[in-house]
Parts: sequence; C-alpha cells; structure tokens
Amino acid sequence: MGAYDTETDVLAAGARAGLVREIDAGGVWDGDPVWREAFAAVPRHLFVPYYHVAGPRGYERRWGESPDPRAREQWLRGAYDDTALVTRLRDGELLSSSSQPSLMARMLVALSVEDGNRVLEVGAGTGWNAALLAHRLGDDGLVTTIDLEPEIAESARRHLEAAGHRPVVVTGDGARGVPERAPFDRIIATCALPTVPRAWLAQCRPGARILTPLATGLLALTVRDPANAEGRFLATAAYFVPLRGEGRPEPQGVSPAGLPGRVRDEESFRFLLALTRRTLDPGEACALWEREGMPGRERYGVTVGGEAAWAWLDDPEGPYVWPLP
Repeated sequence: MGAYDTETDVLAAGARAGLVREIDAGGVWDGDPVWREAFAAVPRHLFVPYYHVAGPRGYERRWGESPDPRAREQWLRGAYDDTALVTRLRDGELLSSSSQPSLMARMLVALSVEDGNRVLEVGAGTGWNAALLAHRLGDDGLVTTIDLEPEIAESARRHLEAAGHRPVVVTGDGARGVPERAPFDRIIATCALPTVPRAWLAQCRPGARILTPLATGLLALTVRDPANAEGRFLATAAYFVPLRGEGRPEPQGVSPAGLPGRVRDEESFRFLLALTRRTLDPGEACALWEREGMPGRERYGVTVGGEAAWAWLDDPEGPYVWPLP
C-alpha cells in the first residue's frame, strides 16, 4: 500500500485490539487464551482488500487502494467491525463473505483444536479463518482449506501468502472432502449444508470432531468410525452462504403462514422449522415447540448411522426424530 503502509499498520493494530476487546466482552474465549492471541496477531484487513456494504442504492464498495485517505480509513476500520463482510457478488447474488469475527471465534473454540491436529476447512472464503488455524497449528501442512470457485481459492491463497501463512489451499467440492489430505482430526465448515456429507466421516480419524452449519445452527459431531457420528447443536445461531457443488442445500426458508406473530418471530421456532422442513408441518412444529417448553438449539442433535442421518430433540432414540437428506 505504498507510502501509507506505516499509517495503515498503526491504525490496523489499534482497530484489531478494539475488536479483540469487543470479543473479550462477550466471553467467547471460554478461558482459552490461544485463540485470543491468534485474533490479536492475524490482520483481518489483509484478507479483505475490498468488500461491499449495503446502502440505500444497493451495495457500496470499499477498498484499501482508494485514492481518498478518508475512504481508506473507512475501509480499514470497517475491516475490524464485528460483522460479516460481503466480499464477492455475482449478479446481485452473494457468493462469498468474511464471517462475523465473534462467530468465528466461537466456532474455533468449539472445534477444540489440539496441538498436532490435522484440520480441514470447507469454504476457504477470504482465507482469514485458515490463517487463524495456521497461526494456532503452524504452517507444517496441518491445515487444509477448500473452495469450489477457483477464483476464490486463488484469492485466499494470495491473502494467506501476504499474511505469511501457507496452509494447503485446494479447489474442489467441499462436500467430497479432500481424501488425499486425510485423515483429519477436525473438520470445520464455513458454509451451509443440508446434511453431513458421508465423505467427511470416511476421511476422519475415530474421535474426530466436525463443526458445521446446519439449519441456521452450528452442529458439533464426534466421529465414532467412518460411517457413524453423533452430536448436538451449539446454542449459537449461524447463517452462512450455502455450499456450492453437489452438497448444495435447498433454500432454508419455511413460511409459517397462519401462525401467531409471537411464534413466527421466535428464533428457536424458526430453527425447528428449518431443521424439519422436509418432514414436519409448521402447525405440528408449533404445537411440539410449545409443548416442549420452546426448546433452544442446544437441545437438538444429529445422528449419522450408516446410510441414514436423523435430527432429534433431547434423545437420539426419540420420541422426536426427523430424517435428514
């Protein structure tokens, strides 16, 4: 960035420290200082040289090479806001984004990474999440990130190199995993899927942990063997760009028409609708939700057993179970 590199570095350091304090205040780190240090060290602005923000006339582009110093400062400060940043659009459709930092922090803490773990990230995005993982695990080939779009994968690779990290970046369908890099101890997805791809389980070691967005929630699975896994949702809501490729989900929106407004607007109810959209009528879902005390996401889980996968409330054996695709 030429003559204003030093000024940018100073502003970025202050903005990054402010972001870490904001995440601190939410109690996200859960007593684990390792991820706090990673967020303090890895510069997000290197991964978002430009991004788009919604405005009255549609999306407005902000970029770090603007000739206007005030616009550059706006770009830099925005890069450290605790919010998701739109990074790629195509004909008005969102293709890729940099996820909300506090949500990323929660996901990384929940992933329970240990020294020496081999990690697969599905959805390379800007590369920032892979950089955080590489900062934690080192650049010895333990971190692999994959994206279907060659342009996104190549962009992530350039951003990672600029930040001094070199995880393995692969172009391909994340639902198929990366068998040549397996076995993995951890898999984390930063895109929405309709179910848990069986290929992931087959590429995991026994005891591996998978963290993936599903039905506007975050599912944490423990892998028992190449065909079986089970786990519960975190309490956190999560909305991600859908996976592109064979595992692409159907739209998650379900219209609860005719239901009372107090029900329609409840996050926990809309999660139940998204989770059971193929199998449960909205009216039935409403009755169940109220009868069971308006359960939050953390009371739901998913079991993968052989060729079948099902979601459940409280107990994988029932009485409330619903098949997944």
